[in-house]
Amino acid sequence: MSVKTTLQERLAPDNDRIEPVDGGPGSARAPVVPRGQATQAVMQRVLSIAPPVLLALVLLAGWFVAYGHVSKLYLPAPGDVFATLTSGIASGLFLSNALVTIEESLLGFVLALVIALPMGYGIAKSRLFAATVQPYLAAGQAIPAIVIFPLLILWFGYGLFPIVILCTLVVLFPMVITTALGFQTIDHSLVDAARVEGASAWPMFASIEFPLALPAIMAAIRTGLTLSIVGAIVGEFINQGDHGLGSLVLSAGNQYDSALLFATLFVLALMAALYYGFAWALTKLANSIY
Repeated sequence: MSVKTTLQERLAPDNDRIEPVDGGPGSARAPVVPRGQATQAVMQRVLSIAPPVLLALVLLAGWFVAYGHVSKLYLPAPGDVFATLTSGIASGLFLSNALVTIEESLLGFVLALVIALPMGYGIAKSRLFAATVQPYLAAGQAIPAIVIFPLLILWFGYGLFPIVILCTLVVLFPMVITTALGFQTIDHSLVDAARVEGASAWPMFASIEFPLALPAIMAAIRTGLTLSIVGAIVGEFINQGDHGLGSLVLSAGNQYDSALLFATLFVLALMAALYYGFAWALTKLANSIY
């Protein structure tokens, strides 16, 4: 039995394997899902969706009850927030600023991804490399981003580039650590079997190490993609420019426009949900390929 066949058997769920029947050689039948399991799967989906929906309804109801007893300066009426949100969408205010934040966050995430994947693999495979770079990674994570950004402005000036670098620094550490953990926890019996069969470095990585570490890599991508929004917003706060959702939040705060502030926060939450949903779809696609 080859190493590739063994890997496929390890990665494939038992109920997805095709079983031959007595009708003849080569004939197969699809796995039959019992009715109880199908019902259980539907219930699990409902239970995964219902709690956040119920929590949102409870928070919304609490908002309707509380806003009449609190000054609009601190808690605007839901109707005011909805009106501000719809007018901002119609005028293109939120879209134009969201596109700026998306550009900053995605550029920072891609740059971090290009650095994190080989660095995480190097940490997992080389003790010398790990001992060399891990102290600097830990130090970079310990220093707050709000302290680093003034140095970036001093070195590179205001604009897009320092915000992208800040996004990269914010998401780099968790992505590197998660990627390294994925490669470190690979089943060494498969790696040893591939070496016995004479697999060289690249086939070993492409056929054994990368597929087995893929769940951790996709977890790193989900985390980094969502955190990149944080880096972009922090950069826009300090950069104090005129574009981006972070700048819109600052403008709303300076004008004491709580309705605009809440509406912008809703757009940010929606953006984070879209990022996370895209990362989950990418995970499903990767699982179907491997």
